Amino acid sequence: METVSRSSKITVLVSLVVLGILLISSSSVFFNSIADSTTSNSSNIPVLAFEPGGPDQTPVMGWSSWSFLREGANASEVEGEATALVSSGLASVGYQYVNIDDGWYQCPGPQGPNVDQYGRWVVNTANYPSVGSENGIKALAAFVHSLGLKFGIYETAGISMQAVEENAPVLGTHYTADEIATRTPQNNYNCGGMVDLNYNKAGAQAYVNSVVDELASWGVDYIKLDGITNRNVPDIKAWSVAIAQSGRKIVLDTTQGSFTKKIASDLKQYSNQWEFAPDIEINGPDEGSANSCNVPPFTGCLSVFPLTSYSHWKDRFNDVAQWQPYGGPGGFNDYDSIEVGDGPAKSGMSYAAEESQLSLWALGSAPLILGSDLTNKVTNAYGSSSGLDPEDLSLLMNRQVIEVDQDSIDASRILKSGSAQVFAKVEPKGDGIVGLFDTSTNLEAAEDVIRTTASAMGLPSDPFGYTVQNLWTGQTWWIPRSGVVTAYVPSEGVALYRVTPESG
Repeated sequence: METVSRSSKITVLVSLVVLGILLISSSSVFFNSIADSTTSNSSNIPVLAFEPGGPDQTPVMGWSSWSFLREGANASEVEGEATALVSSGLASVGYQYVNIDDGWYQCPGPQGPNVDQYGRWVVNTANYPSVGSENGIKALAAFVHSLGLKFGIYETAGISMQAVEENAPVLGTHYTADEIATRTPQNNYNCGGMVDLNYNKAGAQAYVNSVVDELASWGVDYIKLDGITNRNVPDIKAWSVAIAQSGRKIVLDTTQGSFTKKIASDLKQYSNQWEFAPDIEINGPDEGSANSCNVPPFTGCLSVFPLTSYSHWKDRFNDVAQWQPYGGPGGFNDYDSIEVGDGPAKSGMSYAAEESQLSLWALGSAPLILGSDLTNKVTNAYGSSSGLDPEDLSLLMNRQVIEVDQDSIDASRILKSGSAQVFAKVEPKGDGIVGLFDTSTNLEAAEDVIRTTASAMGLPSDPFGYTVQNLWTGQTWWIPRSGVVTAYVPSEGVALYRVTPESG
């Protein structure tokens, strides 16, 4: 039997204590390096536990200010939309987010957004006045939360040139803005004056952390990071790290400048949703309806109506097909705003086309973010709305269609022939969901006869046949074991069906 001396035991004990101190010290250095952004390379940005799919794990549903209110949005109008989200019943079926877009911060000119002492954007107090001791954005977020809803905000990557010129300190560090910035312009469409951050420089991550920490302290639940291109992957990583370290559950929505599938894996790893298609709107400040759209009081924008048209967004059929492999529970393909709400004249689509938009987004499990006016009526510098249309409201509240969207499964295109396109997916319980679309824009044309089969949808053969349910009308019927599904579809329209094997 080997004997260990008392002195040897003491030596071992001392060694263990020293090792523990070293480990604690190393951990402290690591976590301080996150706060102080001492990483030397963008590829080494520390990646904390970013939550795939976002806090809700399903596609976001809600409303955004951009399509109608644009840069002229103010606290009173947004509060009205949030209230209408609840009173209309939309919140009860899942529409939870109230998101303000560009225009919430001060933009004095091409020198870039105004900044606080730490180089962060400051609130546009003209449109979002302070309430007591709270700034206007924090007060608005509190109002939205009081309704049981969630609050989102708009940002662009980089840092304002004003911060760089002023050598603004980075909060909690000894670095300054001019040390972490480049002179390379960064996308900011309606203000300008933003430049890239250099994540090879210590302090860059700490700056992004400070921005997100401030937004979190205001009660932000969703960040739209706009203007992203393929070269902005370091920014996407940095913002996801910043959200993770903030301690608040925040959705990160990465939207284009113009990016491609080359960064799809990065988007899926670091974002909760991503929008890669051009704006769905056809009128307004950045769509060329009139001059002087970006200058208060925005009188150059005669109207944002109609919000869109079927022809303008039908490119999304190809987008859904091409981006299908990248969407799912880990993150969601975003095809831009749903423009259903104010009726066909304001949306720019017939009811058949409105059903098509909602059906395609649901098949692709895309975020359902409404762009229309949800109140009785709003008149502003961009025009007058007609208020929430009752028939549109019934489309938006169709629980069967919402369920298809919220299953978090991206449909595949199984047919493209002439004007006929068919998308399908199979849900975990074994039901098939299929959309049969007539993409013709000739409204005088006869209905298109479109067929598919249960087998093509990915369903197993069933000797007892299948039950088919029209998700828009609620009508159900039985088809035999051959599984042939046939629909008569008008131009710009859709037949959206649930197909259930009888033996299931």
